[in-house]
Order: sequence, then structure tokens, then C-alpha cells
Amino acid sequence: MDSVLYEGDALTVLQRLPSNSVQCAVTSPPYWGLRDYNNPDQIGLEETLPQFINRLRTVFTELKRVLRPDGVFWINIGDGYTSGNRGWRAPDKKNPARAMDVRPNTPEGLKAKDLMGIPWRLAFALQDDGWYLRADVIWNKPNAMPESVKDRPTRSHEYVFMLTKGERYYYDKKAVLEANGRNRRSVWDVSTQGFAGAHFATFPPKLIEPCIKSSSRPGDFILDPFFGSGTVGQVAQSLDRSFVGVELNPAYVALAATRIGLAAPSIVRLAA
Repeated sequence: MDSVLYEGDALTVLQRLPSNSVQCAVTSPPYWGLRDYNNPDQIGLEETLPQFINRLRTVFTELKRVLRPDGVFWINIGDGYTSGNRGWRAPDKKNPARAMDVRPNTPEGLKAKDLMGIPWRLAFALQDDGWYLRADVIWNKPNAMPESVKDRPTRSHEYVFMLTKGERYYYDKKAVLEANGRNRRSVWDVSTQGFAGAHFATFPPKLIEPCIKSSSRPGDFILDPFFGSGTVGQVAQSLDRSFVGVELNPAYVALAATRIGLAAPSIVRLAA
């Protein structure tokens, strides 16, 4: 079977995929309260943080079914600060795209200016759902976006969690050894990398490569249920893997298809 890109809601598409059919999943879902992708079915602007976490848990429960018993799931998820109930976010001269005219209120139990701890809240929730939490990779960004803050350090990292369905799974440590022959460490220095025409955030290929190399073999299928501009698919193909991508936004589907060179028969459009 060749690579395929589905245009549709992540949960709806995953529910139609066969069980135990992909070896590795790599994804970065929309972050909560940080971007408005202007789609009524989008994830990321739920009224409460628990609603956001629970929507992702539902999607990833289906992903777990689709993943092979020895498969590995890598998820990149960013954090954020409470909004102080402002309901909006002002533009930043160093980062104009951060402006929003809608933002969720401060979660219950948190205070204005609190760091919300979203990555770990999600990781612990997935642990509760039966996933094995095997690693917390620190994605260190040497070229991190500047922030106009004076009362805390500038954030220059995100998390990439490694999760599995069971105690035993496929992991090729030799494929991702460090230059000095050491076993790969859990802090990865990877500069951010834009893609012309893409939406706000794109995965840098060098962040995805070790995930795919270590957790799959040539010919395996790699799944990304939040495909965006298609970086996971592009990297999968460069490593002689096939991919299954899912993307809700038609504009991003077109962008990814052009970027990867997908023919029309490889794009499947599903209604919610």
C-alpha cells in the first residue's frame, strides 16, 4: 500500500483505520490557546484545559488501537501561560503571529501568569490511559523565538514524549547513536525551521528523523494525525517509509500534497 493523506477530522479518520496497521506515530497536535486555525472543528480552543486534554486522549486512544503492538508513539507538545482572563493576546513586534482575538480563560486552580504544565498534564493522562511513558526528550531550540519578558527566563525548549503500547517494542538504538558512539541522550539540540507557505508552526525535519529511524524499519508505515504542512510525511519518504497523514484544513492538505508531490488518488476526503 502506498502513502495516503486523509482530509478530515483526526478522530473520524483514525476510527476507520485498521487495528495494528502502523509501526510508528509522530505528531504535534495544536497547542491549547496559542493559535486560532479558523476551523470550527479544530482542537486547541476548548473552553477549559481538561476539555482540551480529554479531546487529545480520545484521539490518541484510537491511535493506540491503530498502532502495532511493538509500535512507538512520539508526541511533541508545547506549554503556555495563563491568559489572566483577558480573552485576547496582543501582537508582539518580534512575533506578530502570536496575536489572537480569542483565548480561553485561566484554568480553575491556576493563577494569572502561571505556567500551565500542559505537556506533563497530557503525559500523565496518557499514562492513566495505559500508555507506557518511556522518555521525555527535551527539544532545545538554539534559535528560539525571542520573548518580550522581563520577569522570567525566555523559554527555549519543548517536550517530545516517547510512548509505547507495551513493555516490549521495536527500538533500534544503533540507528540513532550520537557522533561519539554513545547511546542517544534525552536533550536534542534542533533549530527551528520554517517552511514557506506553511501555517504558524512546522516540525523541523531533524527533530523527526531520530523518532522515525529508531522506531521503524524501511517499508513501515508512519502515522501523523495532525499532518499540517506534511513534514512527517516528507521525512518518512526520505527514509524509505510510507506514511498515513490526517489533516483537517483543506488548505494545509493542498500545501502538503504539493510539498511532498502526492498525486490526487493518494488524497482521500472524508466527511465528519
